Amino acid sequence: MTAAVGQLARSALDWLADLGASVFFLLRVIAATPVLIRKPRLLVEQIYSIGVLSMVIIVVSGLFVGMVLALSGYRALVQFGAENSLGTSVALVVVRELGPVVTALLFAGRAGSAVAAEIGLMKATDQLSGMEMMAVDPMRRVIAPRFVAGIVTLPLLTAIFSVMAIGAGGGYYVGVSLLGVDASAYWHGIQASVSVGDLADMFIKSGVFGAIITWVAVFEGYRTAPTSAGVSRATTNTVVIASLAILGANLILTAVLFSGGA
Repeated sequence: MTAAVGQLARSALDWLADLGASVFFLLRVIAATPVLIRKPRLLVEQIYSIGVLSMVIIVVSGLFVGMVLALSGYRALVQFGAENSLGTSVALVVVRELGPVVTALLFAGRAGSAVAAEIGLMKATDQLSGMEMMAVDPMRRVIAPRFVAGIVTLPLLTAIFSVMAIGAGGGYYVGVSLLGVDASAYWHGIQASVSVGDLADMFIKSGVFGAIITWVAVFEGYRTAPTSAGVSRATTNTVVIASLAILGANLILTAVLFSGGA
C-alpha cells in the first residue's frame, strides 16, 4: 500500500515537472517568434510543409464525413418529413463541432507527428548542436516557425474540410444528387442557420488546437532522447497527448463559447 502511494506520488511529481518544463519551453518559443517578421521565408516554408502537404488527407476526409452525415441525417429527418432541413443539419454539425475537432485530430496524426520526428531526428544527428556551435539559435531557426505555422494553417485547413463536407462532393452530392433533397432548400438552410459567430468560433477553436498540437510536437521532438527509439517515442507521445488535449480543450472551448453566445 505504502509503495503504491509512493509510486503514485512520484508519477504526479513527474507529471508536474513535465508540465512546468513544457510551459517554460512554450514561453521560450513565443519569445523567439518575432524573428519571423524579419525572416518570413522560414514561416512560408513551414506553412507549405505543414499545411499544403496536409491538404490531401483533409479534402478526402471532408468528403467522406460529409457523405456520412448526409446519409445518417437524411434517414433521421425523413421520418418527420423534414428532409429539406438536411443542409442545416450537416452545416451546424460540421461548423460547430466536427470540422475543428476532426481536422485537428487528422492534423495531429499527419503534421504533428512529422514535426516531432523531424526535430527529434535533427537532435539525434546533432544538427541542433551544430546550429548552436555556429551561433544559430535553434529556437528561432527551427522551433518558432513550426509553432506559428501550425496556428496559421489549421484554421485554413478546417475551412477547407468544412467546405468539402458541407458542399462540393460531400453532403451536397449525397443529399441533393443521390437522395433528391431540393438544392435551393439545402443551400437556404445553410445560409439561414450558420451565423458569423459560428464561423468565428470555428476559427478560434482551430487556432487554439493548432497551437496545442505544434506546442506538443516541438516540445516532444526537442526533448527526445537522441536515438531511434527516442524519436519513435516522441512521435507516439505527440499524437496521443495532442489528441487527448484537443478533446479536453474542445470541451472547455465549447462551454465557454456556448455560454458567451447564450
